[in-house]
Amino acid sequence: MKRCVAIIPARGGSKRIPYKNIRLFHGKPLIAYSIEAAKRSGLFGRIIVSTDDEAIAKVACEYGAEVPFMRPLELADDYTGTQEVISHAVNWLEEHNEYYEFVCTIYATAPLLDERYLIEALEKLRNSNAINAFSCTSMPFPIQRTFAITEEGRCEMFWPEYYESRIHV
Repeated sequence: MKRCVAIIPARGGSKRIPYKNIRLFHGKPLIAYSIEAAKRSGLFGRIIVSTDDEAIAKVACEYGAEVPFMRPLELADDYTGTQEVISHAVNWLEEHNEYYEFVCTIYATAPLLDERYLIEALEKLRNSNAINAFSCTSMPFPIQRTFAITEEGRCEMFWPEYYESRIHV
């Protein structure tokens, strides 16, 4: 079993900002920052981009990621969640006899991601009995999908009824 794989979900169908994943941000495609942070961390045996779009796939490969499959269209709509996309990628890897101890989801729209946070997160995950970890920050609005960090270092939603909500309150 291999240690870690990074999976970057990057669909082509953004409605608000078309092709946001490959739009230039300070001279580079936005997705390039996520790929480069993953590479600099030294944690990953593979850095895979899950996309439904040939242009995104081309840019991802130019910056050192792999696109070993194209994401099915039924997983590339406005309502498919990250979990389904990552599960599809992990299933694809397992169908090709690749198994990983840790799977890291890195969003394509994270240009300020620093590799030290990836390294720190993996270390914390390894030293706990948690099955996953994710990054977070404070936010002033909207608060319906926010959570608190418990004394045990776990997350607990303030309003669990909004967990799957996509509405803007």
